[in-house]
Amino acid sequence: MQVSTAEFRRGLKIELDGNPYTIVDFQHVKPGKGGAFVRTKLKHLRLGTVVDRTFRSGEKFGTVDFEEKAMQFLYRDDDQFHFMHLKTYEQIELPLESVGEAAQYLKENMEVDVLYINEAPFGVELPTFAELRVVRTDPGLRGDTASGGGGSKPATVETGAVIQVPLFVNEGDVLRVDTRSGAYIERA
Repeated sequence: MQVSTAEFRRGLKIELDGNPYTIVDFQHVKPGKGGAFVRTKLKHLRLGTVVDRTFRSGEKFGTVDFEEKAMQFLYRDDDQFHFMHLKTYEQIELPLESVGEAAQYLKENMEVDVLYINEAPFGVELPTFAELRVVRTDPGLRGDTASGGGGSKPATVETGAVIQVPLFVNEGDVLRVDTRSGAYIERA
């Protein structure tokens, strides 16, 4: 199926240069002089990298034939990640390359969507937010910031990811983290 730039929306999966991408953000631009164009941010579904691309208005692209299956993350074995289908209990494993950046937020028993392209497991879509326990961070001391308010420090969570957190966060706290950006949201 073909879609034009006028049909772009966030989350749409398109094929570009033979690779599957999802549209993270887009903006239609109509300059005073010259033809209209669409500025996009595209995330490579296999690599997890984000690229900026500009297309002429009206260009057409093929859509990616995909299916998302709800699965539970079981465990990690070196560079292999094991998942179980929630209805059929079928188990699959994906290499680190397919899991990509999602690996730093995957926690045992977490429910995720595994992306299938051409009926083969391809990648992992995390829930938007994850609750992760802080396993290591330095204590935040009063007066650590020049202005006296705010400030942040690095904290390592149970999955191994390092995120920036406010000074009041301590080891053992459970945090709500945005898995798209790795940003601290709140204490859970």
